[in-house]
Amino acid sequence: MVSGTGPETVPEAEFRSYYGHPVIKRPIWHVPHMPLYLYLGGLSGASSLTAVLAGLTGRHRLARAARITAALGASTGSAFLIAELGRPARFLNMLRVFKPTSPMSVGSWILAAQGGLSAAAAVSDVTGILPAVGDAAALATVVTGPLTATYTAVLVADTAVPAWHAGYRELPFLFAGSALASAGAAGMLATPRAEAGPARAVALLGAAVETAAATLLEQRLGLVGEPYRQGRAGLLLRVARALTAGGGLLTLLAGRSRVATAASGLALTAGALCTRFGVLEAGRASAADPKYTVVPQRERVETAGPASVPGR
Repeated sequence: MVSGTGPETVPEAEFRSYYGHPVIKRPIWHVPHMPLYLYLGGLSGASSLTAVLAGLTGRHRLARAARITAALGASTGSAFLIAELGRPARFLNMLRVFKPTSPMSVGSWILAAQGGLSAAAAVSDVTGILPAVGDAAALATVVTGPLTATYTAVLVADTAVPAWHAGYRELPFLFAGSALASAGAAGMLATPRAEAGPARAVALLGAAVETAAATLLEQRLGLVGEPYRQGRAGLLLRVARALTAGGGLLTLLAGRSRVATAASGLALTAGALCTRFGVLEAGRASAADPKYTVVPQRERVETAGPASVPGR
């Protein structure tokens, strides 16, 4: 609009929603229940793989420690999930049917299978009862373990939360890397260094995958990736990267030092926890701000162009 004194500057529009409410509902998942469930599920799944790898290379103390870690991770993670749901019946109800199109339904069955198999493997190893059954159960977790470590990434990405939905490519790798780092750290902390070679390898691989996936996640998403870089989520994820990188470096340089090995294991564990808390916080922040929903929608409409009318 032009006035007698010259053109008036139109103020930049603000992103608002009706009555000040977010465009989409903010995730109602609770802290610390949900991030701890995500962490423990990943720890269980990757520890199962570590147990099998240790058993194949003759490192029986590491194999036992990893089996026990996998069982404890699955059972404790299930407890946090039940606490999140409010009562055990809700988890049991999800097992009444198997719905392949529902990540929650598939995930419930995966978690139940991983919990049962890892418990059987651990109990058999500790008691010496039915060792063949225990070994078979441990071997079966080669299938359920990776699924347990990554299905939660599919679960969060299959939502309308912008930061999670847009990160559907990187989140499974981020969760897998975090899970491997967690399992490797647990193995390093629970066994003598002489037997912890596979655990160190798993930890280093996990740290590398987690760091690469986190970097790609922030770079590819553009505007929608802002919550991963800013605020509380950004702080948590920066701390996670520092702890993961530091833990990986200590793992390489620890030598025979038990203190350095323990420090690296604790750093990797803390980094994995910060990653899960940071991802959850980023999702909540992106759901609360309308621009992370509105701007990508407008860009998609503009890119698609005007709709064509048949017959014209």
